[in-house]
Amino acid sequence: MDMANVDFHFMDFKDIIENLIINDDLSGMPEAIDRLFLDIDHINRESMTEIQDAEIEEMAVNLWNWAVTKRVDLVINDDQKAKLRHVACRLVCMCESSAASEEAIQRQILMSMKTGKGWVDVGNPIVADEFFQIAMSGLEQMYGNIMQRSSTAAHLTMQKLAVERDLFKVLCYQAESAIAQDDFQRASTNVLRCKDMLMRLPKMIRYLHVLCYNFGVETCLQYKFEESTFWLSQSYDIGKIENDSVEPEMLARTLRLLATVYLDWDKVEYYDKALNAINLANKEHLNQAGLLLKMKLLLNGETANEELLEAVMQMIHSEMPLDFCLNIVKLLLDNQRESIGLYFLNFICEHFKTSENIGKALLFHIEILIQKKEKVLAKEKIEEIIIGHQTGRQLTIQAIGYLHDILWETAAKSFEAQDYADALLWYCHSLKFYECDPRDLNFAKLKRNIASCYLRLKQLDKAKEAMAEAEQYEPENIFTQFYIFKIAIMDGNSEKALEAITTLDNLLANEEPEENEPVPDRSAPVMLLSLGAKFALENGQHIAAEKTLEYLVKYSEDLEQVLTSLKEKELDRLMTCLNTALQKLTQCFHGIPLTSDSMINEAHWFRKIAWNLAVESSRDSGKMREFFMLSYKLSQLCPCDEVILTSQKTCLLMASSLDLQQGKKASTPFEQTMLLNRALEQIHKCKEIWNILKETGNYPNDPCETLLLLYEFEIKAKQNDPLLDNFLEPVWKQTDIESKTLETIASLAMEMPAYYPCIALKALKKALFIHKMKEPIDVLRYSTCIHNLICLIVPDRIPNAELCSLQELWGYFEDALSFLNQNEGYPEMETLLLMIKSWNIGIFMYGLGNFVSAEKWCGLGLRFLFYLGPIKKNYETQMTILYSGLVSALVQNQCSPFYAEEDMYKQGNK
Repeated sequence: MDMANVDFHFMDFKDIIENLIINDDLSGMPEAIDRLFLDIDHINRESMTEIQDAEIEEMAVNLWNWAVTKRVDLVINDDQKAKLRHVACRLVCMCESSAASEEAIQRQILMSMKTGKGWVDVGNPIVADEFFQIAMSGLEQMYGNIMQRSSTAAHLTMQKLAVERDLFKVLCYQAESAIAQDDFQRASTNVLRCKDMLMRLPKMIRYLHVLCYNFGVETCLQYKFEESTFWLSQSYDIGKIENDSVEPEMLARTLRLLATVYLDWDKVEYYDKALNAINLANKEHLNQAGLLLKMKLLLNGETANEELLEAVMQMIHSEMPLDFCLNIVKLLLDNQRESIGLYFLNFICEHFKTSENIGKALLFHIEILIQKKEKVLAKEKIEEIIIGHQTGRQLTIQAIGYLHDILWETAAKSFEAQDYADALLWYCHSLKFYECDPRDLNFAKLKRNIASCYLRLKQLDKAKEAMAEAEQYEPENIFTQFYIFKIAIMDGNSEKALEAITTLDNLLANEEPEENEPVPDRSAPVMLLSLGAKFALENGQHIAAEKTLEYLVKYSEDLEQVLTSLKEKELDRLMTCLNTALQKLTQCFHGIPLTSDSMINEAHWFRKIAWNLAVESSRDSGKMREFFMLSYKLSQLCPCDEVILTSQKTCLLMASSLDLQQGKKASTPFEQTMLLNRALEQIHKCKEIWNILKETGNYPNDPCETLLLLYEFEIKAKQNDPLLDNFLEPVWKQTDIESKTLETIASLAMEMPAYYPCIALKALKKALFIHKMKEPIDVLRYSTCIHNLICLIVPDRIPNAELCSLQELWGYFEDALSFLNQNEGYPEMETLLLMIKSWNIGIFMYGLGNFVSAEKWCGLGLRFLFYLGPIKKNYETQMTILYSGLVSALVQNQCSPFYAEEDMYKQGNK
């Protein structure tokens, strides 16, 4: 590039700086800064011969000051500030000369140091080193100038100290850069050099102490433990050079971190060094962190109990707070030092006995005793606390709450373990505190828990007393009413039970949300109603059970989930209840639908109950069928609409399916006939309902019609109905029938005791046609269909000529072969079956002396062999040899050992 272009380039560069400073254009600021940073390396002093050094220096200083101002105002970020300082410093360096003034040199040193530090801070230490080197050169020049001048000794010393102070800073910055570049050797050399300068620069002790501490933290986080211990040791040593330069708290912090690094490095090898460091830290400044770290260190080192005891007693003498001491006890117990932990805990309780927070220690002691199964000692401690609480040494509210938590949790565990007497004892301990202030809302809950224990212990009178108090304090609680209901059931008091469950219903009804209010959670009430219904049934209280079930239906959104709690033996009782309800409602029916809203609601309620009980009776198909039919009969008493018709359809469909299943397993022909005829009658009723629903057009994908067809066909086939062909005539004419339906008909036609191979063949042929018409063809379903068709015609080695001619059979094989050739993914085992079937037909033909046909069928088998995968090698050699023997026999028109080989081949197939 020629000089003219260079001059123009610099003028452009100058304009950018002036626009940036004068116009203060924030929108284009990032681009302008990047442009200056990129261009500065292409500008030198020769390109600015017509511009005076003073003008360049002024431009550089203005840019520098502008960058500082904008950074303070948070207009530019640290990276942009570093770039601007970089540009300004480069401009200043262009003006350097051997005759530069001391002020210019000082300015260059300062700008180089700050620019380098800026690059270190933004993560670019390599560029930073260039500026640090410029600063070092400036310092050497400054020092040389000082030594050449003649001045007083005091003035010379002061100037030399000023240079040394700047040198100290540059060395520290270079150390930071070296750390960033993972150069420990250079960093440590610089820091040790700075350390030697501290006697002349005592004010820099704290700075270097903090710098080394930060290096220690950084290298520790990088798992460079050896380097970290060096830096932390140096940090401590530097802090001790002169008294009062660094606070004892900071020195202790450094030593604690040093001890931690030793432990992380190798807690066995460096145990002693870690212990020395923490002891020294605690000597410098004793605090909780130091004592806790020492305790952890001693526990890791398997220290003797005597030394541990000495350490914990130091905490008492150091006036450590109660909470900290309790944490130390927990640490000792967690590390299996129970004897020292419990001794220290007893000492703490005695030492802090006058503290208002002593309750924390006492309750912690109780909790530990309970965990150690020392329940007798725990109960003694509780009695002491109760006596003290009642005689004036009252616990804080927080401590009482914590004690209740301990007692209730212990009682709950005993209750869960079915130790109801022990649970009652813990609840009674809790009760003694509530006797001082029974207004607490948890008092009623405690009384309910006590009543529950009495119920399990069969102490009904005491349970009644407890619940009477609970009702007095919290009558509108659903659990209160539930326990009153339960006690009334056990007492045989139906009136009281109905009163309690009605009250519970009223409480739930009052919870109904207003508009825009959140819906209340019904899970707990539904659970209680479910348990109440179950409990009433178990105790023979059918009236109470029916009322409870009524409310259960009212509030439950998932009856199926609720009724899972009912046991098998209760289903018979419920079935009796439902039959009775059906009988009573039918008496009111008189051939016309019910008109009273209450009666209609009753019918709907019982219908839903019967439906859900049917669903829950899946393990007993007989009960399941009866419940579905009860639901159907009850639905006939309800006003007829689409919902009711759909329910009736499903009930009849399920009942028919269940009767059909039972008919298959019937032990006598009479029972089978009865079950199948009943299923057929239900199918005809279901058809009538389905025809009505179908006209609505709301059931396009409902499988009802298909299921009814299959159920009726199966029944007629099993009953050997002479009109079965007539029944199927409409089926063959259907254009939208699914292949799966036809394949099911084929399967049912051959399922014992039915035997209708012609129907099965016709169904499979139609299904095969449907498969071939679909786009794309389902390879797996096609292969299954052709499999069933071939096995139907050729059940063994001999084809059924009455069912299908050989020519038609050949067509099916050819069709499968063509399909194999045009489609991928055909199952290998299905291909193997086709090969074996065609080969065996060839063998059969050979045995009949029909050699031409035999060669044709065996050749077909070889064509299927071509499509086999990994198992092809198991058959290829043998079949090729046998086929060659067959061809030779045909040529010579004489017998061969070929037929005798068949048995061997069939064994190979196995």
